[in-house]
Amino acid sequence: QICLSLVKLLFYLAHSPLGSIVLLDFQPRQFVMVDGNLKVTDMDDASTEELSCKEDNDCTLDFPTKSFPLKCSTAGKCEGINEKKNLFNAYRFFFTYLLPHSAPSALRPFLSDILNATGDLRYGINETLKAFEKVLHLYKSGLYLQKRPLHLKDYISLKGFRLVEGEDYKCWPSYSHLGCLLSVHSAEEAATICNSQSQCQSFIITPQRTWTGRSLASFRSSPTDLIPDANAVVYIKRSTSLGERL
Repeated sequence: QICLSLVKLLFYLAHSPLGSIVLLDFQPRQFVMVDGNLKVTDMDDASTEELSCKEDNDCTLDFPTKSFPLKCSTAGKCEGINEKKNLFNAYRFFFTYLLPHSAPSALRPFLSDILNATGDLRYGINETLKAFEKVLHLYKSGLYLQKRPLHLKDYISLKGFRLVEGEDYKCWPSYSHLGCLLSVHSAEEAATICNSQSQCQSFIITPQRTWTGRSLASFRSSPTDLIPDANAVVYIKRSTSLGERL
């Protein structure tokens, strides 16, 4: 969410009515999340000026660990230097820390492509936004789950009950510090996750939703703490003693 919101912001800056805007003091502390969107807190160090040049050799974009040769346009400006500077700073301050983690394994190759392409400046901001939107579509639609073995058949669904809230085993990246609360597209994906965790014996799809509209599923090590709830369904592994009795 943070990376996608940042890319949308940089897309706007690259195509602003004032021209391409560069953030000269590009640091994480310059940004804040407001209602799920990343905002710049200080525009004092923003500029629309692009580096003047006479030849391509005048257009090297330098960073502490990397340099990029750019083209000198016929207008005597280094082509796309503001956009590329913003994008590489997004890569080194945000993408490298946030993109490799917590995504479903099937989506990680797509995020690695974005990471590599922006790290080498092979992608401009237009291509980067398009790549992010593709990953978001796959994530929200559940298309990344195609051609996987079905695991929900290994569970018994107990309608009209839910699990008692309380501390349980921890997992990463959980939405709760009390237990294992993860984003899922469906009960089938939740069953796959439960099967991959040795402690998990049951789960419930909660009414909570993430910013993408996906459900949050609570995974538990014990299926025995049940209370009536007409709107809930508990999924219990058939291999547990309670599941076998049911």
